[in-house]
Amino acid sequence: MLADLEELVICESYSADYKAVARCAQVVAAQGRRLLSAEPRLLEIEGVTHVQWTFGRPRILLLGHHDTVWPIGSLKTHPWSVEQGIARGPGVFDMKAGLVQMFHALASLPSLDGLCVLVTGDEETGSDTSRTLIEDLARQCAATLVLEPSATGGALKTSRKGVSGYDITVHGRAAHSGLEPDKGINAATELAHQLLALQTIADTVSASTGPGTTVTPTRMSAGTANNTVPARAELNVDVRVPTAAAQKAVDQLIRTLHPQIAGARLQIGGGPNRPPLDPAASHTLFAQASEVAAQLGLGPLQQAAVGGASDGNYTAGAGCPTLDGLGAVGDGAHADHEHVITATMPDRARLLAHLVGALQ
Repeated sequence: MLADLEELVICESYSADYKAVARCAQVVAAQGRRLLSAEPRLLEIEGVTHVQWTFGRPRILLLGHHDTVWPIGSLKTHPWSVEQGIARGPGVFDMKAGLVQMFHALASLPSLDGLCVLVTGDEETGSDTSRTLIEDLARQCAATLVLEPSATGGALKTSRKGVSGYDITVHGRAAHSGLEPDKGINAATELAHQLLALQTIADTVSASTGPGTTVTPTRMSAGTANNTVPARAELNVDVRVPTAAAQKAVDQLIRTLHPQIAGARLQIGGGPNRPPLDPAASHTLFAQASEVAAQLGLGPLQQAAVGGASDGNYTAGAGCPTLDGLGAVGDGAHADHEHVITATMPDRARLLAHLVGALQ
């Protein structure tokens, strides 16, 4: 398993580099081909390469991704290593170890009938090219098992917040800031008004639909020169919501934002991306996984609700029961301390294999 993990990690697969993603897809395909004794389909959609195996009529979807957030060259600063039972390297935890565990788990099964394995290449950037494929497969299946990394301590992820993203552009009017500032319409000042308005939205929605909604301004820019009234300002907003009702409420409020400065104009783009993964979508599958873990002597399973989203949000939104976080145990997704606890990999593979067997 560690040899396979090393092979995947040293094949860098930054989401924005389609050629690198395609190279990694070939490595994923080769590992699956060897362990599953079956030829995959390599699907290139709008330049992004995904890998799929289907065995008979699909009833169980096993879902993962091979792209990472780490730019090409990250191996120089975050090299592959295994020391004192800790594996490190870009993407080792999120989620290449999960792919390795999945392939070895499935290789131990007497039959793969009814399984569909999909490893996408654009999850980290919102699954723009794979979303339709994911949802179509989920609608055919009775269960989706997601090989994203576990929550703290190996907990499975039974609830995820939904995600929305907005791009707010303010259009003003440029003028010389020293000679005639009064003839300008300051887009930066208008953007400040919008930042204050955004602060109230999360509180308003939480009061009406329940706690847990966050509305976070992230990237912003304004102006072209230090002696010019900014004619344009831009803001990105990240929204996380616990329920579909909260997602709808935030969307309605953001679209009612209006300028505070005479002559300024707002342009609002974006909207809901991933729906929430409701705990109800995971309830039965988590109970089955807990029973399997007990039978295997793996101790009681824990469950967690997390703010991050995955493709499991899409499968749950499509109406398919979904259990997430079945992948690696470790920490540091997207961070310098990203790592996997190697001793847990065989047991996680056993858990997955027996859970799939129980569902077949």
